[in-house]
Amino acid sequence: MYAFSCTIPAAWLLPDKHCTPLNELLLFLALGCGCVAQAVLSRGAHGGPMTVSVGFAMAVTIAVYVSGGISGGHINPAVSLAMCVTGRLKWTKLPIYILAQLLGAFVGAAAVFGIYYDAFMEYSNGTLEITGPNATAHIFATYPAPYLSLINGFADQVMSTAVLLLAIFAIFDPRNNRVPKGLEPIAVGLLIIVLTCSLGMNSGCAMNPARDLGPRLFTAIAGWGMEVFTAGNNWWWVPIVAPMLGGVLGAITYIIFIEIHHSDTHPGEENDVYDKYELTNM
Repeated sequence: MYAFSCTIPAAWLLPDKHCTPLNELLLFLALGCGCVAQAVLSRGAHGGPMTVSVGFAMAVTIAVYVSGGISGGHINPAVSLAMCVTGRLKWTKLPIYILAQLLGAFVGAAAVFGIYYDAFMEYSNGTLEITGPNATAHIFATYPAPYLSLINGFADQVMSTAVLLLAIFAIFDPRNNRVPKGLEPIAVGLLIIVLTCSLGMNSGCAMNPARDLGPRLFTAIAGWGMEVFTAGNNWWWVPIVAPMLGGVLGAITYIIFIEIHHSDTHPGEENDVYDKYELTNM
């Protein structure tokens, strides 16, 4: 009840601007998927699991630093939805944000394919494969491990995204143990590293519907074909639905168990709270 009726500090509200998260997603996917492409296409000579984990995390950090002050640092529909549910973002902005996030992810994937086009052709003798020893579709979107069931995979994505949102709400909570102003994107990057290191084995730890669907749509058009939607026992919908559910769950969990238990702001701290370098104004 508190989450929907309390006064939300201005620091949690989006700046009233018409810019969208397209640039963030483009930069995020170009750098993140570029790390995967370099590791896969070099057959491990120029990267591996750790470079992918760290590279994707730093891609998030850089994307938020570059464009966050314009559009609010939203590079994940699960984050945007959670902020709508908890009153931090107007519902009317959600469709615009999600559309921009998908478009940015699509263009970012196209940029990676263009930069590494010759490497893709050399890697699999001109064939763009989804499964097998020369598979390259997983460079762009997530696919489940052979042992993973849809139920287990769904639970995996719900949990990982719930932890992501719970921690993000903590990082940007001005009444919690605050991160020094300007360093919040770095804290988020470290969060991504620990999540991918601990929960990435099953399906790549997408935690972001736009990051998965946008590149998947690109691969379907670019030559991998519609099998990208049927591979892994029709896996494609899991990294879309589960993170949205998990994000809301994580945000509400933080509010119920942490945020509503904060003591009232003490005199003299009000301006400091409202001046917090928040997620939506990063």
